[in-house]
Amino acid sequence: MTIQTTLPPKWYTTAQVAEMLGFGLYKTKSLIASGELRSLKDGRYRRILPEWVDEYVSRRVQEYEA
Repeated sequence: MTIQTTLPPKWYTTAQVAEMLGFGLYKTKSLIASGELRSLKDGRYRRILPEWVDEYVSRRVQEYEA
């Protein structure tokens, strides 16, 4: 019997983050361009760390509760 474990991704693509947040790709790219959602450029691709997604969500919740 072989047990396969899936490791969580180290970072996400813009499309993956858009799907996770329930946003369109255009809105997600706008958040990145405005600096509201942190990202880094790896070659020609944008990558977003899982903790940056969490930071964005936490900040939005805090703004809502304020």
